[in-house]
Amino acid sequence: MRLLFFGSPAIAVPFLEECLRTGEHSVAAVVTQPDRPAGRGLRLRAPPVKEAALRLGLPVLQPDRPAAAAAELREARADLGVIVAYGRILKREVLDIPRLGLLNVHFSLLPKYRGAAPVQWALLHGERRTGVTLFWLDEGMDSGPVQRTAALDIGPDEDARALFPRLQSLGVAELGGALADVAAGRVRREPQAGESSLAPKVTAETARVDLGMSAAEVHNRVRALRAAPKAALVLAGPERVALLGTGLDDGDSGDGPPPPPGTILRVEREKGFLVQCRPGRLWIREVQPEGKKPLSGADFLNGRRLRAGDRLRPA
Repeated sequence: MRLLFFGSPAIAVPFLEECLRTGEHSVAAVVTQPDRPAGRGLRLRAPPVKEAALRLGLPVLQPDRPAAAAAELREARADLGVIVAYGRILKREVLDIPRLGLLNVHFSLLPKYRGAAPVQWALLHGERRTGVTLFWLDEGMDSGPVQRTAALDIGPDEDARALFPRLQSLGVAELGGALADVAAGRVRREPQAGESSLAPKVTAETARVDLGMSAAEVHNRVRALRAAPKAALVLAGPERVALLGTGLDDGDSGDGPPPPPGTILRVEREKGFLVQCRPGRLWIREVQPEGKKPLSGADFLNGRRLRAGDRLRPA
């Protein structure tokens, strides 16, 4: 089959490579976002998918609006489009260009977590299972019929940095199977079934942690936002402290009412420090004060002359 590929970030690169792996398909054009200023010098930087496409000798299009490249895409006479984290909404005039349509790889079990950040929101909500869905793109928000789906379990302490590569590997394998199926005429267009939920882009407000939250909620926020924007406490000063590693405590909290949220309960060199939430208790293992290097939880307290019985106070 002749393919069009739409994608931009590094996570999409193995999917582009999979389109060419067997030699049974060709990629007529790669569509990716324009080069953007990046880094301290704000020099133009190409999307990783563009770099991969040039390495593979593939034609690259970088329109500001996908519809602006519609004429060139029609000339490609593609059978199928594949889209992975492209980052732009495709209008009907583009959706109709490939003969069979556009197959989108989405990192959730649709219809759950439709939107830009499905992996982060699955972790934020403490999901124990997720997966990938390959579905036929329509003009809705991740609402098209399904070609293929596959699930995997989420570990209780697994964070986004660990989960993304596993979903990527699963998705690449599923794309290979889907391309073989579609080429053989085994096209499925099963309507999505079940309750839908949204996974919008994560904001700085979502990343803000309050120790008045439950320990599980804080832990899930740290896991979900391990890459960016990192979950953070804003302490009196004010001082923004990113939380890089946490763990739930399942020990006995003892008799009587718990101390106020933010109270430091115990400090251990290897585990960090144990802090009271509402409800529950949380080990804070690694932190990063704004503008500084990561520190163990114990070293963070030492630098501020805090110890068991003291309290972390919010700004």
